[in-house]
Order: sequence, then structure tokens, then C-alpha cells
Amino acid sequence: MTATLLHNAMIVCLGDGDAIYDAGYIVIENDRIADIGDMKTVPDAASFDTVIDCTDRLIMPGLVNAHTHTPMTLFRGLAEGVSLLVLEGWLTAIRSLEAVMTPDMVPAAVEVACAEMIRTGTTTFADQYFFMDEIIPVVEKSGMRAALAYGIVELGDPVARERELANLEGFLEAIGSLESDRMQGWVGPHAFFVDNSEAMMQAERRIAAKYDTGLHIHISTTGEEDALTQELYGTSAVTQMERMGMLDAPILAAHAITIPEADWPTLAAHDFTAVAAASACMRAGAEAAPVLGMHQAGINVAIGTDNVCNNNDYDLFLEMRTLAKLTSFREKRPGALKAREILAMATANGAKALGLDAEIGSLEVGKRADLILLDRTDIGWTPLPTNDPFTALVYSVNGHAITDSMVNGRWLLRERQWTTLDYASAVQRQREDVVRLLALRDAAQA
Repeated sequence: MTATLLHNAMIVCLGDGDAIYDAGYIVIENDRIADIGDMKTVPDAASFDTVIDCTDRLIMPGLVNAHTHTPMTLFRGLAEGVSLLVLEGWLTAIRSLEAVMTPDMVPAAVEVACAEMIRTGTTTFADQYFFMDEIIPVVEKSGMRAALAYGIVELGDPVARERELANLEGFLEAIGSLESDRMQGWVGPHAFFVDNSEAMMQAERRIAAKYDTGLHIHISTTGEEDALTQELYGTSAVTQMERMGMLDAPILAAHAITIPEADWPTLAAHDFTAVAAASACMRAGAEAAPVLGMHQAGINVAIGTDNVCNNNDYDLFLEMRTLAKLTSFREKRPGALKAREILAMATANGAKALGLDAEIGSLEVGKRADLILLDRTDIGWTPLPTNDPFTALVYSVNGHAITDSMVNGRWLLRERQWTTLDYASAVQRQREDVVRLLALRDAAQA
């Protein structure tokens, strides 16, 4: 057993009782938190393998990015002025690139994404994409915790359906056989009804049940699903999903902008998480998701960055701030969501969405040692007597205040340096990949 003592830090636990220690310590034994307390009761440093003085640092749970597409760092800057929340924009800006993208372009893009998340405080993320054979090794190398969903677009084609179902089961078998406990496999229908037929949805539901996992989807960016289901079934999309048994599986639902209010109680009664992606929503010129209403209705709400074509960065601190301000703007009242509620959406609620709330999302004895350290000498913290930590974390600082990041008791970032990834090399490889990608696209369009 290895034991580490982190001491002399401000500790924001975000767990039961909302304990905050102005000067506290954390004991980590192997991959779990063994003790937390005030410096007045700190154990003898001589009994630890490693002792780290965290003066001027704030320690808090690592953040959970509940919706992203990591390979799409390759496309950053190639979708400016285009909404990717509508089919036309997606086809115009992205599909022509994905059509010529090759598997060997994926690893560097994923490594850049993981490095950016680690550097800005995210320790767990939920991904949805294809090329999972290329994604899994990079995530394993990164040391991050992840829920990886095999992305599926079927469009009612029986041939595509059989191919994708076979690929999906192969992916779930492969990820289930890994020795690592940091990765879980999910089913990733891109969008119910819109590009996954009823037959495909039923097959996906059965596979999710077989492998005891969930469904990571996009829903209600424009109301397209509801228009389709009203035409076909005379009901809303949520009502039809419930009739089909789709809500029996855990669902991670990105965007959730136009879900009718009448459907909120149904969703609150199931294992359903609405993932707010405020920056992507704003850049796309879409409506603001009714986050406050869904939250008050009892729906679990988490936060995601979406891809970095829609958003352009992986800083979940900036995403918290954007969501807090956008919600107040939408509701026409200040502080519509409290800073503490926003922090929960980026930590405990994301952990709950992934079935990990007993393991991560707060700093508590027995939980995994997934935590981040922020530099309190950086800008945004003062004046310390009046700028409470919840408000500072949501409204004042950003991910560049992160100095250290840990998952399972292992440092992924130490003193602002990556320990598991070679960011400079990944950036160089990504640069070469995008030049090749654009050449392939131009040749295909010639």
C-alpha cells in the first residue's frame, strides 16, 4: 500500500454536509481517499510514503464532462459561423471531413482532447463517436476516467443496422475485457427517431440491457424528434420513448433544449440526465435549454462541452460560468442557479449520470482519489474574506488555475506538467493529420 498526505490546502469537499476546510489535509491510500480533516488533527507526516505541502492551493473533486466527441479536435476552426445543431450545418461543415477521415488521424486528436481536459480540471468524461478502436488506447494511456459510447447513425438502412449492431457488441465486449476499471462502454445512438429507426432503437435497448449499460444520445436541439413522433405516433418523443421502453435504460441526453415541459415529470421519474452544453448552444444560435425548469422538476442536469467545433475549448470552468450566466439571462433574474448548484452539475450530477456517484463527484472517505488542485495566488480569488469559494470557482477563475490533477490516486498533471501524455508531440501529429485531411476532402470534392 502507498500512502500520500496532501496538507495545508483549502479543501472544498462538495459532498454531504458541504465540508470546507480553510486549512486541511487529505490522506490517499492507493486509489482511494482514506481521511480528510482540519490541519489541527493532521496525522504525523513520518507515516506516509509521500507528503506534499499544498499551501495556497484549493483541492476539490475532479470535474465530469458529461458530453463530448474527442476526435473532433481535428476539426477545430473548420466550422466557424455554422450551426452544428441542425442537419444542414453538420453536412456542410463536418460530414465532408468525416467522410474522408481515416482511423490513423484519431489518436493525436484524442490525445490533444484528453490533455486539454486534464490541464483544465476534468478528470472524467463521456464520449460519443466512432473509431473506438483508436480512442480506447489513448484514453487508457491518459489515465482519465471515461464512459465511451460507440456512435451509431443507421438511417433505417437494414444493412447499416446489422453492421453497426455487430460493431457495437464487439466494442462492448472489448471494453468489458479490459483490466482497467476506469473505462465503461455505452451505446451511442446519435439521435433517436431522426437517424436511428424504431427497429434500431429496440435493438440498442436490448443490447444496453444485456451489457448493463446506458444510452448516450443527442435530443431536442430543434424539436425535430417531436415533429417526427407527432406525425408518426401522435405523441411527443419522450412519450414514444417511454412506450418503447427506451427510458428503462440510463440515458445521457445532450442538449435537451426543446423537450416539452409536459414531459419533464416523466423524465424525472427515470434514470435520465439532461446535459447542458451552453457554449455550443450559444455559438449555434440555438435557444437556451430550460436548465432551471428541468432542475426544479427533478431531472438530473449535468454539464458538457460538446465538441470543440461547436465550443472550441475544453475548459469546464468556463462552461460552468457560461451556463450560470445563460440561465440567469434566460430566466430574466440574477442568480437563477446558485453557484453551488452549478458546481454539482459539473461534479456529482455528472458522476450520477454515469452511475459513478458512489465512487467520484465529491471528496469523501472511501471514494476514489479523483481530485484537482487550483492555485489560489492566481487572479480571481481575492479578496479572500468575501469571495466565497463556490462563487470564485464558478464566476472568477478558469481552468488555467489548475496545477495538479489526479485520478485513482495517480497524478495526471503535476505542477502544470502532464505526466501521462505528450501534448507537444500530439499537437504536431494533429497538425500533419489536418493537412492530410483537408487534401483528401479537396480531392473528393474536385
